[in-house]
Amino acid sequence: MAGALVTTNILGTVVAMGLATLRERVALVLIANRNYESLITAAKKFATVNVAVPAAVATRDVTPDVVPPAVTAVTPTSVAVTLDKWREAPFAMDDKGLSQADNGIVPMQASEAAKALANYIEDDLWARLSLGIYGFAGTSGTTPFATDLSAYLDARKIGNNQLMDLDPRFVVLNTDAEANALGLRAFQDASFGGGDGVIMNGQIGRKLGATWLMSQRVPNHTSGTLAGSGTTVTGVNAIGATVIALSGGASGTILAGDIIKFGATSPYTYNVVSSVGGATPSSVTITPGLFAATAGAEVVSIKSTFAQNLLIHRDALTFAMAPLMDTVQVPGATLQAVAIDEVSGLALRLEVSRQHRQVQWAYDALWGGKVIRANAAVYIAG
Repeated sequence: MAGALVTTNILGTVVAMGLATLRERVALVLIANRNYESLITAAKKFATVNVAVPAAVATRDVTPDVVPPAVTAVTPTSVAVTLDKWREAPFAMDDKGLSQADNGIVPMQASEAAKALANYIEDDLWARLSLGIYGFAGTSGTTPFATDLSAYLDARKIGNNQLMDLDPRFVVLNTDAEANALGLRAFQDASFGGGDGVIMNGQIGRKLGATWLMSQRVPNHTSGTLAGSGTTVTGVNAIGATVIALSGGASGTILAGDIIKFGATSPYTYNVVSSVGGATPSSVTITPGLFAATAGAEVVSIKSTFAQNLLIHRDALTFAMAPLMDTVQVPGATLQAVAIDEVSGLALRLEVSRQHRQVQWAYDALWGGKVIRANAAVYIAG
């Protein structure tokens, strides 16, 4: 009984220690729209949350008449966000580790387990974004902001053309891009609107209509190897088409998540969902559908490998995290505690069970996410 009580008393302390580590590791969970978490009806894997998507409404001329015109029916749709990820980060702690926690010392293994789970969640959200974003600014393989803000201004223009809402917008940069941006006089000079924030704490903050953030978890997209010069669009494809036939002699691959373009002068880029044909692709499925019809013979090209820096609006990505059970059961059985991080909102459960002369601790989390509005994000390639 006494041992169980000691473990129970320090359970909340260790949970709080782990959540403190999360604050330095999350970025997308701060950006994503989490307004739909209140609709979660079951905290179990594969439960769904439906996000409503309004239907387009057409205008028409008004013609007075004794008989009113028929009402045009619209059918709003919904996108299901599935809680498809349930992960844990388990570790064993001996009695020495328990005494350290009881004395307010963070056990190194507890901190590492919490960090591992937080990093996995962050990486999962990046992977989901990679399969929807189609806007592209900057130059593959070249870190932006070395001399000016043109990469951001181009991304902002593309976002505006894609009808991205103006607020709230965020820029998420890897460490290389942020280092360049911090070196720009435009961000250092108070007369530009920077104040003393950059000089005092090294954070860019809100500039030019977006809040600028740095994340060490910004991934690189490794693109396919399509040569491009010999691959062309086959035939006419109407606006809205998503499956595009290809022909030509160029060898190489087109991979999911690649950013593809049809025609050297076309302003439009698309995200590759999948391709058919292996080393000589015969067709490609894209998102969104074509913004402009193809006549045939347009040269196909893909953006080479790039760092996935972002300009993103909150509504681009929906993230839902289920609060897991918070109970303390009978002594000698499993003990559980849940804390909600006030900074990130992550619900992280810590489950404790006694084994052979040691205690197993396991952080776990249940969540799901989905790209809801792919138009609300643009890569700032690096």
